[in-house]
Amino acid sequence: MPINTISNTNNIIFHNRNFNKLIIQIVRRLMCFHYALTKQKAEIEIQLGVTWDDDWQPIYHADGFSFLQMPVITQKQPDKVQMFNWGLIPHWVKTKADADKLKTQTLNARSETVFEKPAFRSYIPNNRCLIIADGFFEWMDFQKKKYPHLIQMQHEKLFCFAGIYSSWVDKTTGELINSFSILTTDANPMMGKIHNLKNRMPVIVLPQLYQTWLKPDLTKEEIQTFFSPYPEQDMQNHTISKRITSRTEDSNVIETLSPFEYPELALLK
Repeated sequence: MPINTISNTNNIIFHNRNFNKLIIQIVRRLMCFHYALTKQKAEIEIQLGVTWDDDWQPIYHADGFSFLQMPVITQKQPDKVQMFNWGLIPHWVKTKADADKLKTQTLNARSETVFEKPAFRSYIPNNRCLIIADGFFEWMDFQKKKYPHLIQMQHEKLFCFAGIYSSWVDKTTGELINSFSILTTDANPMMGKIHNLKNRMPVIVLPQLYQTWLKPDLTKEEIQTFFSPYPEQDMQNHTISKRITSRTEDSNVIETLSPFEYPELALLK
């Protein structure tokens, strides 16, 4: 191959990689890819009536693109917390390279199409889960700038996202990887003002319906009743500093959650 052809090929690869990184950076701020679970293990066990064998340290900022293991409760074991990888890997994926590529696209699953998309449709009938959290983050767009918000339940109560999960085996190593995706839906009025570019929010399960969500053999229609936006009157929010997207400061610290005022946003009040 001529040297100039090699050079051009390398340039294409380099630019493609940079483009992919740029897309990920943009998407990180537009979708439901950031949440927190700051409660202690014992408190979670008591509130949800479950057991939990794994060690746990509070997470103040879980970034989906770090593909962390996070606590979930599954249909198969509804009385136990397990640690699953964020970013669902369908069982039909053939290689680890394919799995690593696909999981960047499966951190969320749109509830409107979850019964149709090949990556998700096998799991929504009987591989549903609860994803435990006590806060999540979204960005408001105002005058071409992004302003991060922390969204919580009133009184900072524990809550659960609706999710789906998969178990995938790496045929090369035999490793079993359990993974999940968070379902999303239309924003409620409060979330529509915050997440004002996409008007989306995660599907949050009402506490009295946790066990119902995990019941086997729900009909499609019964499952779809969970996809309504969570009542805004039960939620609260505040702006936080841009530490959450800092490249130099650790965002997985309690300071990330602290209220931070942006004077320019006073125009919106």
